[in-house]
Amino acid sequence: MPVSEFPSRYARGVTSFRLSSFRRLWLAQAVSMLGDFIAVFAVQVAVVFRMHGTPGDMAGVFIASALPSVVLGPLAGVFADRWNPQRTMIFSDVIRAVLIVLMGLAVTLPQIYIISLAISCASSFFSPARSIVMPSLVPRENLLRAAAQMQQTMQVMRIVSPALASGLVVMFGARACFGADSLSFLFSAGMIATLPLTHSAAGPATKQVQDITKELLAGLRFLFTDARVSLVTTAMAAGTFAAGCFGALASIYVRDVLHAQAGTLGLISSAIAAGTLGGSLCLGWLPKRIQSNHFVGIGMASVGAAILLMGAFPLRVIALAGATGIGLGIAMVVVVSTVVLQTNTPVDMRGRVAGAASSLAALAQLGAMLFAGTLATHVGVRGVFFVSAGMLLLVGVASQFRGAHVQTSPLSPPSPNVRLTGGA
Repeated sequence: MPVSEFPSRYARGVTSFRLSSFRRLWLAQAVSMLGDFIAVFAVQVAVVFRMHGTPGDMAGVFIASALPSVVLGPLAGVFADRWNPQRTMIFSDVIRAVLIVLMGLAVTLPQIYIISLAISCASSFFSPARSIVMPSLVPRENLLRAAAQMQQTMQVMRIVSPALASGLVVMFGARACFGADSLSFLFSAGMIATLPLTHSAAGPATKQVQDITKELLAGLRFLFTDARVSLVTTAMAAGTFAAGCFGALASIYVRDVLHAQAGTLGLISSAIAAGTLGGSLCLGWLPKRIQSNHFVGIGMASVGAAILLMGAFPLRVIALAGATGIGLGIAMVVVVSTVVLQTNTPVDMRGRVAGAASSLAALAQLGAMLFAGTLATHVGVRGVFFVSAGMLLLVGVASQFRGAHVQTSPLSPPSPNVRLTGGA
């Protein structure tokens, strides 16, 4: 039964996992996420511990991954609104399945940079297409819980991936990690192909340059002029910049500040994931009338306080506690921001708005990589952590004050007239 056929009094009681289409999308993403985290862990270990990379080398990998999202994000969103989102996701998965095999064959930093760049180009089209598909599979009343479930799954995969990656390396070698990721992309493509989606394009797929530019500007205009959407988007971008400074130097922090090995890096990654998992579990059951700006501001401040703790007390136990706190804050920001974008964006603009929001976040992350690598050479890794923590705390407070003057939306407002298509 299509989601749209559920009477509103019943739709509110339908959990996401009772919808077979959502289960298939969830399974596709769960397997793909697991493969991604295994491959990312393998890349970090290769660059930092095998190639003895510097902070600049590690930042280069992140920059190569973020740059396509900055440039292609808004444009990819425009085409996602025109194309069949299901086919877009499938093609993106297949292309990445091929590219990740090449990553396993890379032996130099330039090769890793180039392949990371190409993989990110393909990913730029997947994300906005998924933003179009999700509200078509889940009733509006359950979007918060569905987003939380996706976030929970991501963090479970993040927790188990270091152990799986280590086991694959020991038994089969490092290339096995990339092979597993390639297979996960192919599995995802196969599952997405089974989704019973219908898509009515907003217009012809082939457009003039003027039309593409007009639609792109319309999406950007909405992103920055709608009070509710711009509040969470700008706050998330600012938070991404500060948190990105931490992420760029996490492996260096483990090696040079904690004087530990790759195992500790894996534990910190798992602690962040555990915190995010716990936070998203709680968010999925909270009252739906809570205003979104409260969670965004508190989440930013929580991440800042946790990074401050890790910089001030460079001990492994403190690092693990701080990493858990980072995860809790991330859950508040990411889950709530996702729902606000999906529920407040017009259906025919979801792709380009999601693409533009991703581009803004990627731009912030890219700036963080450049900033962190440069600043670390002058003030050290801990100094960068202090700066990042201060920025996040300021962003959290500013979000609360700004939200007080903006009519922000509840986490899941009722909407009996929602256009939804998809199978149950």
